[in-house]
Order: sequence, then structure tokens, then C-alpha cells
Amino acid sequence: MKVLRANRILLAMTLSTVCSTQIPSHRGNASENPQNEIDTQRGIPKRTMGGEQFKRATFGGGCFWCTEAIFQRLQGVNDVVSGYSGGHVENPTYEQVCTGTTGHAESIQITYDPAKVSYDELLEVFWRTHDPTTRNRQGNDVGPQYRSVIFCQDAEQKTLAESYKSRLEAEHIWDCPIVTEIVPLIKFWPAEAYHQNYYENNRSKSYCALVITPKIEKFKKIFKDRTKAH
Repeated sequence: MKVLRANRILLAMTLSTVCSTQIPSHRGNASENPQNEIDTQRGIPKRTMGGEQFKRATFGGGCFWCTEAIFQRLQGVNDVVSGYSGGHVENPTYEQVCTGTTGHAESIQITYDPAKVSYDELLEVFWRTHDPTTRNRQGNDVGPQYRSVIFCQDAEQKTLAESYKSRLEAEHIWDCPIVTEIVPLIKFWPAEAYHQNYYENNRSKSYCALVITPKIEKFKKIFKDRTKAH
């Protein structure tokens, strides 16, 4: 596991501070896309692993539009799907999850090539691109659906995530305790079609321009040696 130096981590923490009363929240955009655009299978192509060499990781770090856009730019990542995990409602809709009563977190499921990027490196990007000390909140996005959570695919991922979290806690990177949950992945529900590849399809919209774009630019500066060429 890489040892994170405090000066680099503190720089990365600014990724989660792009918030003010003038910045829109993620919620409130649900009505931009009518439900009749979505078929019973969410209107998105069925994703496959793409080969035995690929593995999966599932994270919740606030708005999935943000986390999707960041991980799409990381070398070794083959695919990113936005969706919902950790709740008690079957096949939840965006509107249901936005109520904060389904138990789901907005999440992304990453398909990656472990020969090009390790799970530890995914964890590094995860923890350095959101604030893991704010419970049920990222910036102006408030509610349990925006909680910081790692959904582990297996025992190995659980061990790695817990070890990494313990190291961060021991280094006292943040003044407040880390509240990131580390739990087993029970079910990942892909989100509706209009949430997939959201940033790439909606760059001019206010949330993308004011929140996601600055996060991507800072991600690219910090991880410039691991960012895909665009």
C-alpha cells in the first residue's frame, strides 16, 4: 500500500470544498429528463466485465455524477456505471433515492484492469476526491444518499479498505474523524439512462460547470501521471 504524505493529501482535500450558497445541489435535476425516456431496463446497455482480467469496485462518495466523471479519467479504469447500493428497496428510482428513505447511496461501479491500476490506487483516488469526514453530506448535497461508503466485493477488498482507513486515521490527515462506511456489497442497481456519462453529456449545465469541472481539474493536477489522455 502506498504511504500518503500529508502535504499531498491536504492539497487533495480542496477537491471537496467547492461549495457555497450559489452552487446548485445535485438533487433538483431529476425533472430535467422525463421518465418516458427510460425503459424497464433503465435504458442502458448491459455491461459486461470485458474479460477475465477485469475486476470491479463499488464506491459512494457523494453525487455519482462527480465520482463517475473522476474515475472515468483514471488510467486502468475500463468502465464506470452510476447507480444505487446499500438500500432496502428493490430496483429503486432516482426520485425514491432522493427522498433519503430507501437506504441507498448514490454509487459508482468501476470495472478496472488490476494490471494497470490496483485496488489500493482506487482507494487513494476515492479518499482524496471527496470529504470522508462529513456524515451524509458532500458540499450542498445533503442526505444519506450522499454518504461516504465503500461497498466491498469480497474479503480481500474489505481488508484493504479497512487497512487503508486505519492508516489515514493514524496519520490524522483530517481534524475530524473519518466516517466512511466499509460494508459488503449486496446489490448494485444501475441508475437511469440519463445519469450515465452525465458530465460528458451535460457539461454546460450549472452543476457540471460549477461543481464537477473544478473537481476534475484538480484531480488531473494531483494525479497527472495517472490521468487518461482526453
